[in-house]
Amino acid sequence: MFSDLGMNDIWILATASLVAASAALVGVFLILRKQALIGDAISHSVLLGIVLAFLLTDSRSLPVMLTGAVLIGLLTAWLSDTLHRVGKLQSDASIGIVFTLFFAVGVILVSLYAGQIDLDQECVLYGEIAFVPFDTIYIGGLEDGTDIGPRAFWGISIVFLIVLISISLGFKRLETIAFHPNLAVSLGINVVFWHYFLMTLVSITTVASFDAVGAILVVALLVIPASSAYLLAKSLKTMLWIAVAYSQAAVLIGYSLAFILDSSISASIAVSAGLLLFITIISLQIKRFYQRTQSIEAAHKAVNE
Repeated sequence: MFSDLGMNDIWILATASLVAASAALVGVFLILRKQALIGDAISHSVLLGIVLAFLLTDSRSLPVMLTGAVLIGLLTAWLSDTLHRVGKLQSDASIGIVFTLFFAVGVILVSLYAGQIDLDQECVLYGEIAFVPFDTIYIGGLEDGTDIGPRAFWGISIVFLIVLISISLGFKRLETIAFHPNLAVSLGINVVFWHYFLMTLVSITTVASFDAVGAILVVALLVIPASSAYLLAKSLKTMLWIAVAYSQAAVLIGYSLAFILDSSISASIAVSAGLLLFITIISLQIKRFYQRTQSIEAAHKAVNE
């Protein structure tokens, strides 16, 4: 199948790979800090930020959208934490309240202004990566300029570099906070700053992924590859590498399934990520069963001797 790929297929695969890699890198820290649900919350609530940013500026440029998404993403994290501390609500309940409220307001605004803006609920919820190659960037003008590729690809490329550089520069601090939060406080690390720093990365990754996978399916890419890596890795660096590897495998398998079944590419990628996780769990259970069996046989052999 891959030998028959055209230029459009390559752009789709490249965009999906960058989306999956960005989400996997950020998702590792969400999983380690037991904040997978906040990733779900931000991926939905940033819709409100995107719509408000467009209505206020009448622009769909990436910087404008990222600014709106980051502000609403940080507001989601702050309100959720405030409800939990001040309102004495459970953490998951606080998150559920805030993100459903913001997401619902965003959907209402999209419905009200659907005639004036190039957004709709289906696009926002599910995305359509098959259309990515048709929205391209021209340098030097539309008629005489040079086509440098899809807008979504370059947008997520910038975000991927931001995520990669940010994690590289803050790796030690993020590692300490993820595994030893109390030690991080005693060492003078600003835990609050790094918490909102991570929320910022989640926000920009989510909004940059909207064109490809939508608000719902980006959650799968944030959580599932990182969860698979969590089962196998012995260190944070290894977990990051494994999470990215799982995300890329999900993209390749998902795209193949979509091609064979003539189905949604984004949904197929998410399903593939889930299947890889289940295969990993089953493989680990088989391995543990085999190891227990070997231990029992060795114990019986020792007793008989």
